[in-house]
Amino acid sequence: MKNISQKNFKQGSKILQKGGLIAFPTETVFGFGVVYDDEKAYKRLIEVKRRPPAQPFTLMCADPMDIEKYAYVDERARKLIKEFFPGQFTVILKAKENLPSWVVSKEGMVGIRVPDYKLVQDLIHEVGKPLLVPSANRHNEPPLTNSKDVCHAFNGEIDAVIEGESVSNIPSTIVIIGEDVKIIREGYITKQDIFKVLEGKK
Repeated sequence: MKNISQKNFKQGSKILQKGGLIAFPTETVFGFGVVYDDEKAYKRLIEVKRRPPAQPFTLMCADPMDIEKYAYVDERARKLIKEFFPGQFTVILKAKENLPSWVVSKEGMVGIRVPDYKLVQDLIHEVGKPLLVPSANRHNEPPLTNSKDVCHAFNGEIDAVIEGESVSNIPSTIVIIGEDVKIIREGYITKQDIFKVLEGKK
């Protein structure tokens, strides 16, 4: 497993482009990443995470403008995207038909996040396509927050770690937008914040 400094992040992007699996800090917790359209890399991510395949991973984009390439965005979603992206926020939307099956839930939805963290934005831009990015931990274990702990826990299982520490150490807020708007997980962005935006009070 390779340790990569943040200034040499392009080494990480090259590993990702070749179907590799790396870990890196974000503004929430440490994350794993693979390119979204490589099924072999996706299956490896499942093995490392020990996560049930029925739970798709979040699609991480570098820019809010990219979201409509992969999901259907209605007026409610547009308000939340404008207010909270980039940031500690994940929105689950109806997936477009161009996404690989393993990225989409059985209900036809996809979770999307745009990080407010220059390292990750630069990494995704350099790769040239979105990443699948769950937290760096085993399924149902606490998320890891620094490269040292990731190296200790996953040495030999992943290809590289970009050195550093995550920022807030709180996973992102998750909202699903279907017939109703539902808060799946509350993080730094609260339920009150979200409904203020939807009701035009913010």
